[in-house]
Amino acid sequence: MTQDIQRVLLSQQEIQDKVVQIGKQISEDYRDKNLILVSILKGSVVFMADLMRAIDIPCEIDFMCVSSYGRGTKTSGVVQIIKDLNINVEGYDILLVEDILDSGMTLSYIIDILSQRNPNSIRVCTLLDKPERRKVDVHAVYSGFHVPDEFVVGYGLDYAEKYRNLPYIGVLKPSVYSNR
Repeated sequence: MTQDIQRVLLSQQEIQDKVVQIGKQISEDYRDKNLILVSILKGSVVFMADLMRAIDIPCEIDFMCVSSYGRGTKTSGVVQIIKDLNINVEGYDILLVEDILDSGMTLSYIIDILSQRNPNSIRVCTLLDKPERRKVDVHAVYSGFHVPDEFVVGYGLDYAEKYRNLPYIGVLKPSVYSNR
């Protein structure tokens, strides 16, 4: 796998330090709230696991699985819910936990769907942000790192379901995905 990585963008230690910092801020901001962390699968599962351990207040978790990429490198613009929440989120303060905020189309769709379920609030927490790729107005209240417009993998992020288990975030060599 490592031979497919052009360069390491964020080290394991850099990521861990940022996750702890974000967890502390969330703990302060949601101290007296009814917090539920909603992980957007599959990419955010690693971030979610580390983030929830960095939060020191009571919270619940749930998962949604949506797809807009298929096996490609660009969003199709069509969002499909593969797995919906198990919890009724009415009265909760939802924090959507995402691996990367790119075009914003998927998150915008999820926010629209969840807002119809009467939560107290909905906010976004993303590990990575690519603001120059934004197509819709979605803002992350908690954001780990701004990343360049390159295809990144590792720490939960994938290409064709591979590379999620890398402990760092790296830029994938274009030769790996350009012939697909």
